[in-house]
Amino acid sequence: MKILVATDAWHPQVNGVVRTLGQVAHEASALGTDLEFLTPQGFWTLPMPGYPEIRLSLTGPGDIERRLDRTRADCVHIATEGPIGLAVRRVCIKRGMPFTTSLHTRFPDYLAERLPLPKRWTTELAWAWLRRFHAQSAAVLVATPTLQRELIARGFNNVKLWSRGVDAQMFRPDRRRDVIDGRQLSRPVFLTVGRVAVEKNIEAFLKLDLPGTKLVVGDGPARAQLEKAYPDALFVGAKQGDELANFYASADVFVFPSRTDTFGLVLLEALASGVPVAAFPADAPRDVIGQSLLGDAAVGVLDEDLQAACLGALELDRAACRDFAERLTWKACTQTFLDLVTEGARAWREKRTRKERLKTLFASARARARRRGGRAAA
Repeated sequence: MKILVATDAWHPQVNGVVRTLGQVAHEASALGTDLEFLTPQGFWTLPMPGYPEIRLSLTGPGDIERRLDRTRADCVHIATEGPIGLAVRRVCIKRGMPFTTSLHTRFPDYLAERLPLPKRWTTELAWAWLRRFHAQSAAVLVATPTLQRELIARGFNNVKLWSRGVDAQMFRPDRRRDVIDGRQLSRPVFLTVGRVAVEKNIEAFLKLDLPGTKLVVGDGPARAQLEKAYPDALFVGAKQGDELANFYASADVFVFPSRTDTFGLVLLEALASGVPVAAFPADAPRDVIGQSLLGDAAVGVLDEDLQAACLGALELDRAACRDFAERLTWKACTQTFLDLVTEGARAWREKRTRKERLKTLFASARARARRRGGRAAA
């Protein structure tokens, strides 16, 4: 079986969407399914305003139709709501092809942080647009139960739960070091990993009065400003692979200050590295390390007082964090994805077939009624 995945988020971007799709493609191959990606690669692109590292594709319907014809996929999944996703959606609707979608990013919250407009306007308009984008999807895949409930309450249809996994071979506690990247770390080490941008709320972490080292791994449009404003914090830029895993394992607490993330793969990567989490009691950390996911495990502290959460997390058992993460595998995540995408396409086709049969039956009934009426008149 072949699934075409349309995504505006792709390499060289470093984010949760790209990592998730890459891991799912790897695991899907072992499960007998081929994922082919339709990405900005091969199209003319422009830098996204405010995020030059994100490229927006310039696509035409003819280009997309030719790609679909060449791929001859059994199913289509649209992972993002950007130009690629919009173009594939239009072609699928035009051709009467089923497709599934996923919602990875709370764009309404991001816009509210960035635009100088009343929050009510930006969020409601953005949610209305997202609802329209996903309205004809055979299944809308989301990462957490909280987001699933919110979308249903906002009028989204066919919302299905698709959780995430972690590479426990890559991210593991035995990578822990006191000297990393040529730097002697003063303990305790409080680490955050992710895009350095306003919506990640990293400044809430940097403002805290904490002992030891504040370590920021990641890059983004706010890095230069924050690095200047908080010279005591250590900014090391974006890291990947073994280098990133070493930073995780060498921390004492992973700090997750975001209030807008829909999941936060970094939470699982930290836990797999044996590092407890400190976070605000926002939706993503509540779902990932709270009762919604695997039971109420003592692997993090959620508190509106983020400093108290950081200090409290220092007391947690690193082995418990590792045990928690090992139960969340990419293989299980991938199997769920494949099941939801294929079942969504099958259910859509069956529904369409039933509608066509009913139309045929009604047309036949009307024709018979007209014939009877004509004979009676005669």
